[in-house]
Amino acid sequence: MWIHIIGYTVAVLAGLAIGFFIARRTMMSYLKKNPPINEQMLRVMMMQMGQNPSQKKINQMMKAMQKQQTK
Repeated sequence: MWIHIIGYTVAVLAGLAIGFFIARRTMMSYLKKNPPINEQMLRVMMMQMGQNPSQKKINQMMKAMQKQQTK
């Protein structure tokens, strides 16, 4: 009786842990393939804020955002 309860509990906990890591890996690969913001979106945002974006500034901001994603 107790063995069954302990076995079911361990199985549920193992399933939750495995499911969490699979979902995390899937989301990380999805975000890597489809980043939430790209250069064109960044350029439009900067123009809306009244800044004249140069390519150098956009590249710097993209690198900074990619660096934040890898942390």
